[in-house]
Amino acid sequence: MEDTLKGLYAALLVPFDERGQVKEEGLKQIAQNAIETEKLDGLYVNGSSGENFLINKEQKKQIFRLAKEAVSEDVKMIAQIGSLDLNEAIELGKYATELGYDAISAVTPFYYPFSFEEIKAYYFELIEATQNDLIIYAIPDLTGVNISIEQFGELFDHEKVIGVKYTAPNFFLLERIRNAFPNKLILSGFDEMLVQAVISGVDGAIGSTYNVNGKRARQIFDKAQNGDIAEAYQIQHDTNDIIDNILAMGIYPTLKEILSSRGIDGGQPKRPFKPFDESNRSQLETLIKKYNL
Repeated sequence: MEDTLKGLYAALLVPFDERGQVKEEGLKQIAQNAIETEKLDGLYVNGSSGENFLINKEQKKQIFRLAKEAVSEDVKMIAQIGSLDLNEAIELGKYATELGYDAISAVTPFYYPFSFEEIKAYYFELIEATQNDLIIYAIPDLTGVNISIEQFGELFDHEKVIGVKYTAPNFFLLERIRNAFPNKLILSGFDEMLVQAVISGVDGAIGSTYNVNGKRARQIFDKAQNGDIAEAYQIQHDTNDIIDNILAMGIYPTLKEILSSRGIDGGQPKRPFKPFDESNRSQLETLIKKYNL
C-alpha cells in the first residue's frame, strides 16, 4: 500500500456558508478542481486545511462522503480522523474505511501532555478498530508533540502504520527517518519547503496551496527528483512568493477567493476565522494575474 499512495495530494479545502454549514456543491467542485485542473494524485480530507478542528462529527462525515463521491475510484484518498475524543476518531475511521478510503491518518493527540505510550496506544487502537492502514500526522508546531527517531521506530513496527505526513522543518530528523525506514511512506506537509523535502527523499506531499497551485508543486517535485535542482528552486521561489501573498491576506479566505475566481464556490472560512478582507481585493487580483492562478 505504501507504494500505491505515493504522489501529490490536495489538503482539501471546505467551503462554508455564513452559518458555518458545508456548501455541498462547492466542496465537490473543489475536489474535482484538485484532480482535474491541478492534476494531483489524491485528496487528504479533513485535515487542518479543511478546518477540521472547528467542525462537528456529522460535518466531518458529510465531508468524507462528499469528497469520495466527487472523484473517480482511481483517485487516492486519505481520511484524517484524529480527534481528542478517541471514540469519535474510531467512529470516523470506520466510516471512512467503509466509504473506501485507502488509508486513515490521525494527528498526534494534542493540548494535554500525553506520554508517548499514550500516543502509541491511541494509534494502535485506531488501527485495531478500523483494520485500515494508518499514516501518522506529525505537525509539532501546532500540537507541541515531537516524535523521536526511536519513537517513529516503535510506531513503524506495526505493519499497518505505513508512513507519516511530515509537517515539520526539522530536515535532520527527516533525513534520519528516510534513512532508517526506506520502505515507509513519507509525505511532506510544508508547501514552502517542498524542494528541500524532495531532495531529502520524500515520496510525495500534501498541501493546502496545491488546491490552486498544484501544477507548480508537480513541477518542483518532478524536477527535484530528476536532479534539476536549480530549476526546481526557481519554481519554489515563485511558489513562495505566492505563499507569502496568501499568508499576508489570510490563507483560508484567500485560497477560497482564488477558487471563486475560477467559478468554483469556495465559500468562506468557518468562524472564528474571518471572511476575505475586501481591502485586499486588488492585491489578490494582481496575484492571480501575475501567477496565472
